[in-house]
Amino acid sequence: MSPPLPRLTGRLARPLLPRRTVRLKLTLLYGALFLLSGAALLTVTYLLVLNANGSLSGVQPAPGGGRPREGETAGPAAPVPPPQGHSGESVRDILPGPARELMELQRDAVLHDLLVQSAIALALMSMISIALGWVVAGRILRPLRTVIAAARDISATSLHRRLALEGPSDELKELGDTFDGLLGRLESSFEAQRRFVANASHELRTPLARQRTLGQLALSDPDADVASLRAAHERILAAGAQQERLIEALLTLARGNAGIEVRRPFDLGRLAQEVVTARRADAERWLVTLRCSPSAAVAAGHRPLAERLVVNLVDNALRHNEPHGWVEVAVAEGSGRAVLTVANSGPVVPPGAVDQMFQPFQRLGDPRTNRDGLGLGLSIVQAIAVAHDATLGVEARPEGGLVFTVGFPHPPAHGSGPVSHRRGAR
Repeated sequence: MSPPLPRLTGRLARPLLPRRTVRLKLTLLYGALFLLSGAALLTVTYLLVLNANGSLSGVQPAPGGGRPREGETAGPAAPVPPPQGHSGESVRDILPGPARELMELQRDAVLHDLLVQSAIALALMSMISIALGWVVAGRILRPLRTVIAAARDISATSLHRRLALEGPSDELKELGDTFDGLLGRLESSFEAQRRFVANASHELRTPLARQRTLGQLALSDPDADVASLRAAHERILAAGAQQERLIEALLTLARGNAGIEVRRPFDLGRLAQEVVTARRADAERWLVTLRCSPSAAVAAGHRPLAERLVVNLVDNALRHNEPHGWVEVAVAEGSGRAVLTVANSGPVVPPGAVDQMFQPFQRLGDPRTNRDGLGLGLSIVQAIAVAHDATLGVEARPEGGLVFTVGFPHPPAHGSGPVSHRRGAR
């Protein structure tokens, strides 16, 4: 067991050290690069000076010591032939011993002074470069500090704020723009969530208020008999059934948004045929012709959720139709996917209102709301399609009605067993 003294010493010394920020790291990096570059430059300079001093030893002396006689002027530099008896000898070779030692001492002193002064200059410039690097790093990282401060201040109630960084289109500005885009998506998501909660509360409160009103009316009637009480209870049960359907739809929507962990293959054509067979009685009651032309098409996913998707599309086509209208359900292979198509006649839908239909509790016009719709059917369809990685398209027919197209992915080709598939956060 290690003694506690070194650990305590490390904890006490740690606050004395500077915090390892990006600015400090960049400053140290700038200083290290300057120090290495300056040391390399001074080393090259020192070697050049050393080589130059060495080459001076090989200069040939001029006759008479190289100085002009009295009354003579120095002419242009010209090659001087070596003196008699000293052919190929340098100045260092012909100098006497004391003069030669003095020349060596002077050469060493010059090199020493050069080395010392260069080291002092390098140290001073390194300190200046560290200070300048600290200032430059601070200016470069200023947009990043703006992002950090905004991220600390922005909360769920201030998602409308934006950074709006100015300056050149570099990586930091791209980071700020990306952060602004993230805030915009979060704001839209929070706003949609608030609307959903408000609408769900309203939709759940309506059948509860109806149940309470029916019960109070039945109890306040002094002449109530068995028939009137039975009728009141039947209305209360009908309101409770509506509430149960709404809660079931909300749970299905939440389950679809949660994603699918295990996917299994299923026959989409057979599934569509079963749904159409179960909905023929509703089609006859609403005077709508329901047709189905399925073919074998294997898809991968969660079969109960996929069945809910088909049921919601068929119910949507039946509810939002016209008397003596039609609904066409088809399943086929297309573009490497199992494609489900649900088309129906009905009132003309404005092109700008197509995307609005996928919002929760959105109903378009009176003709689309006279058959007890909850306003969650297409929202559930979209959530289940996203959970299956399926393509979802909708098109408004010019003569009235809609055409929905859902493309489910095929199961992997290497097997037909369950497929584990964990979805990431959306």
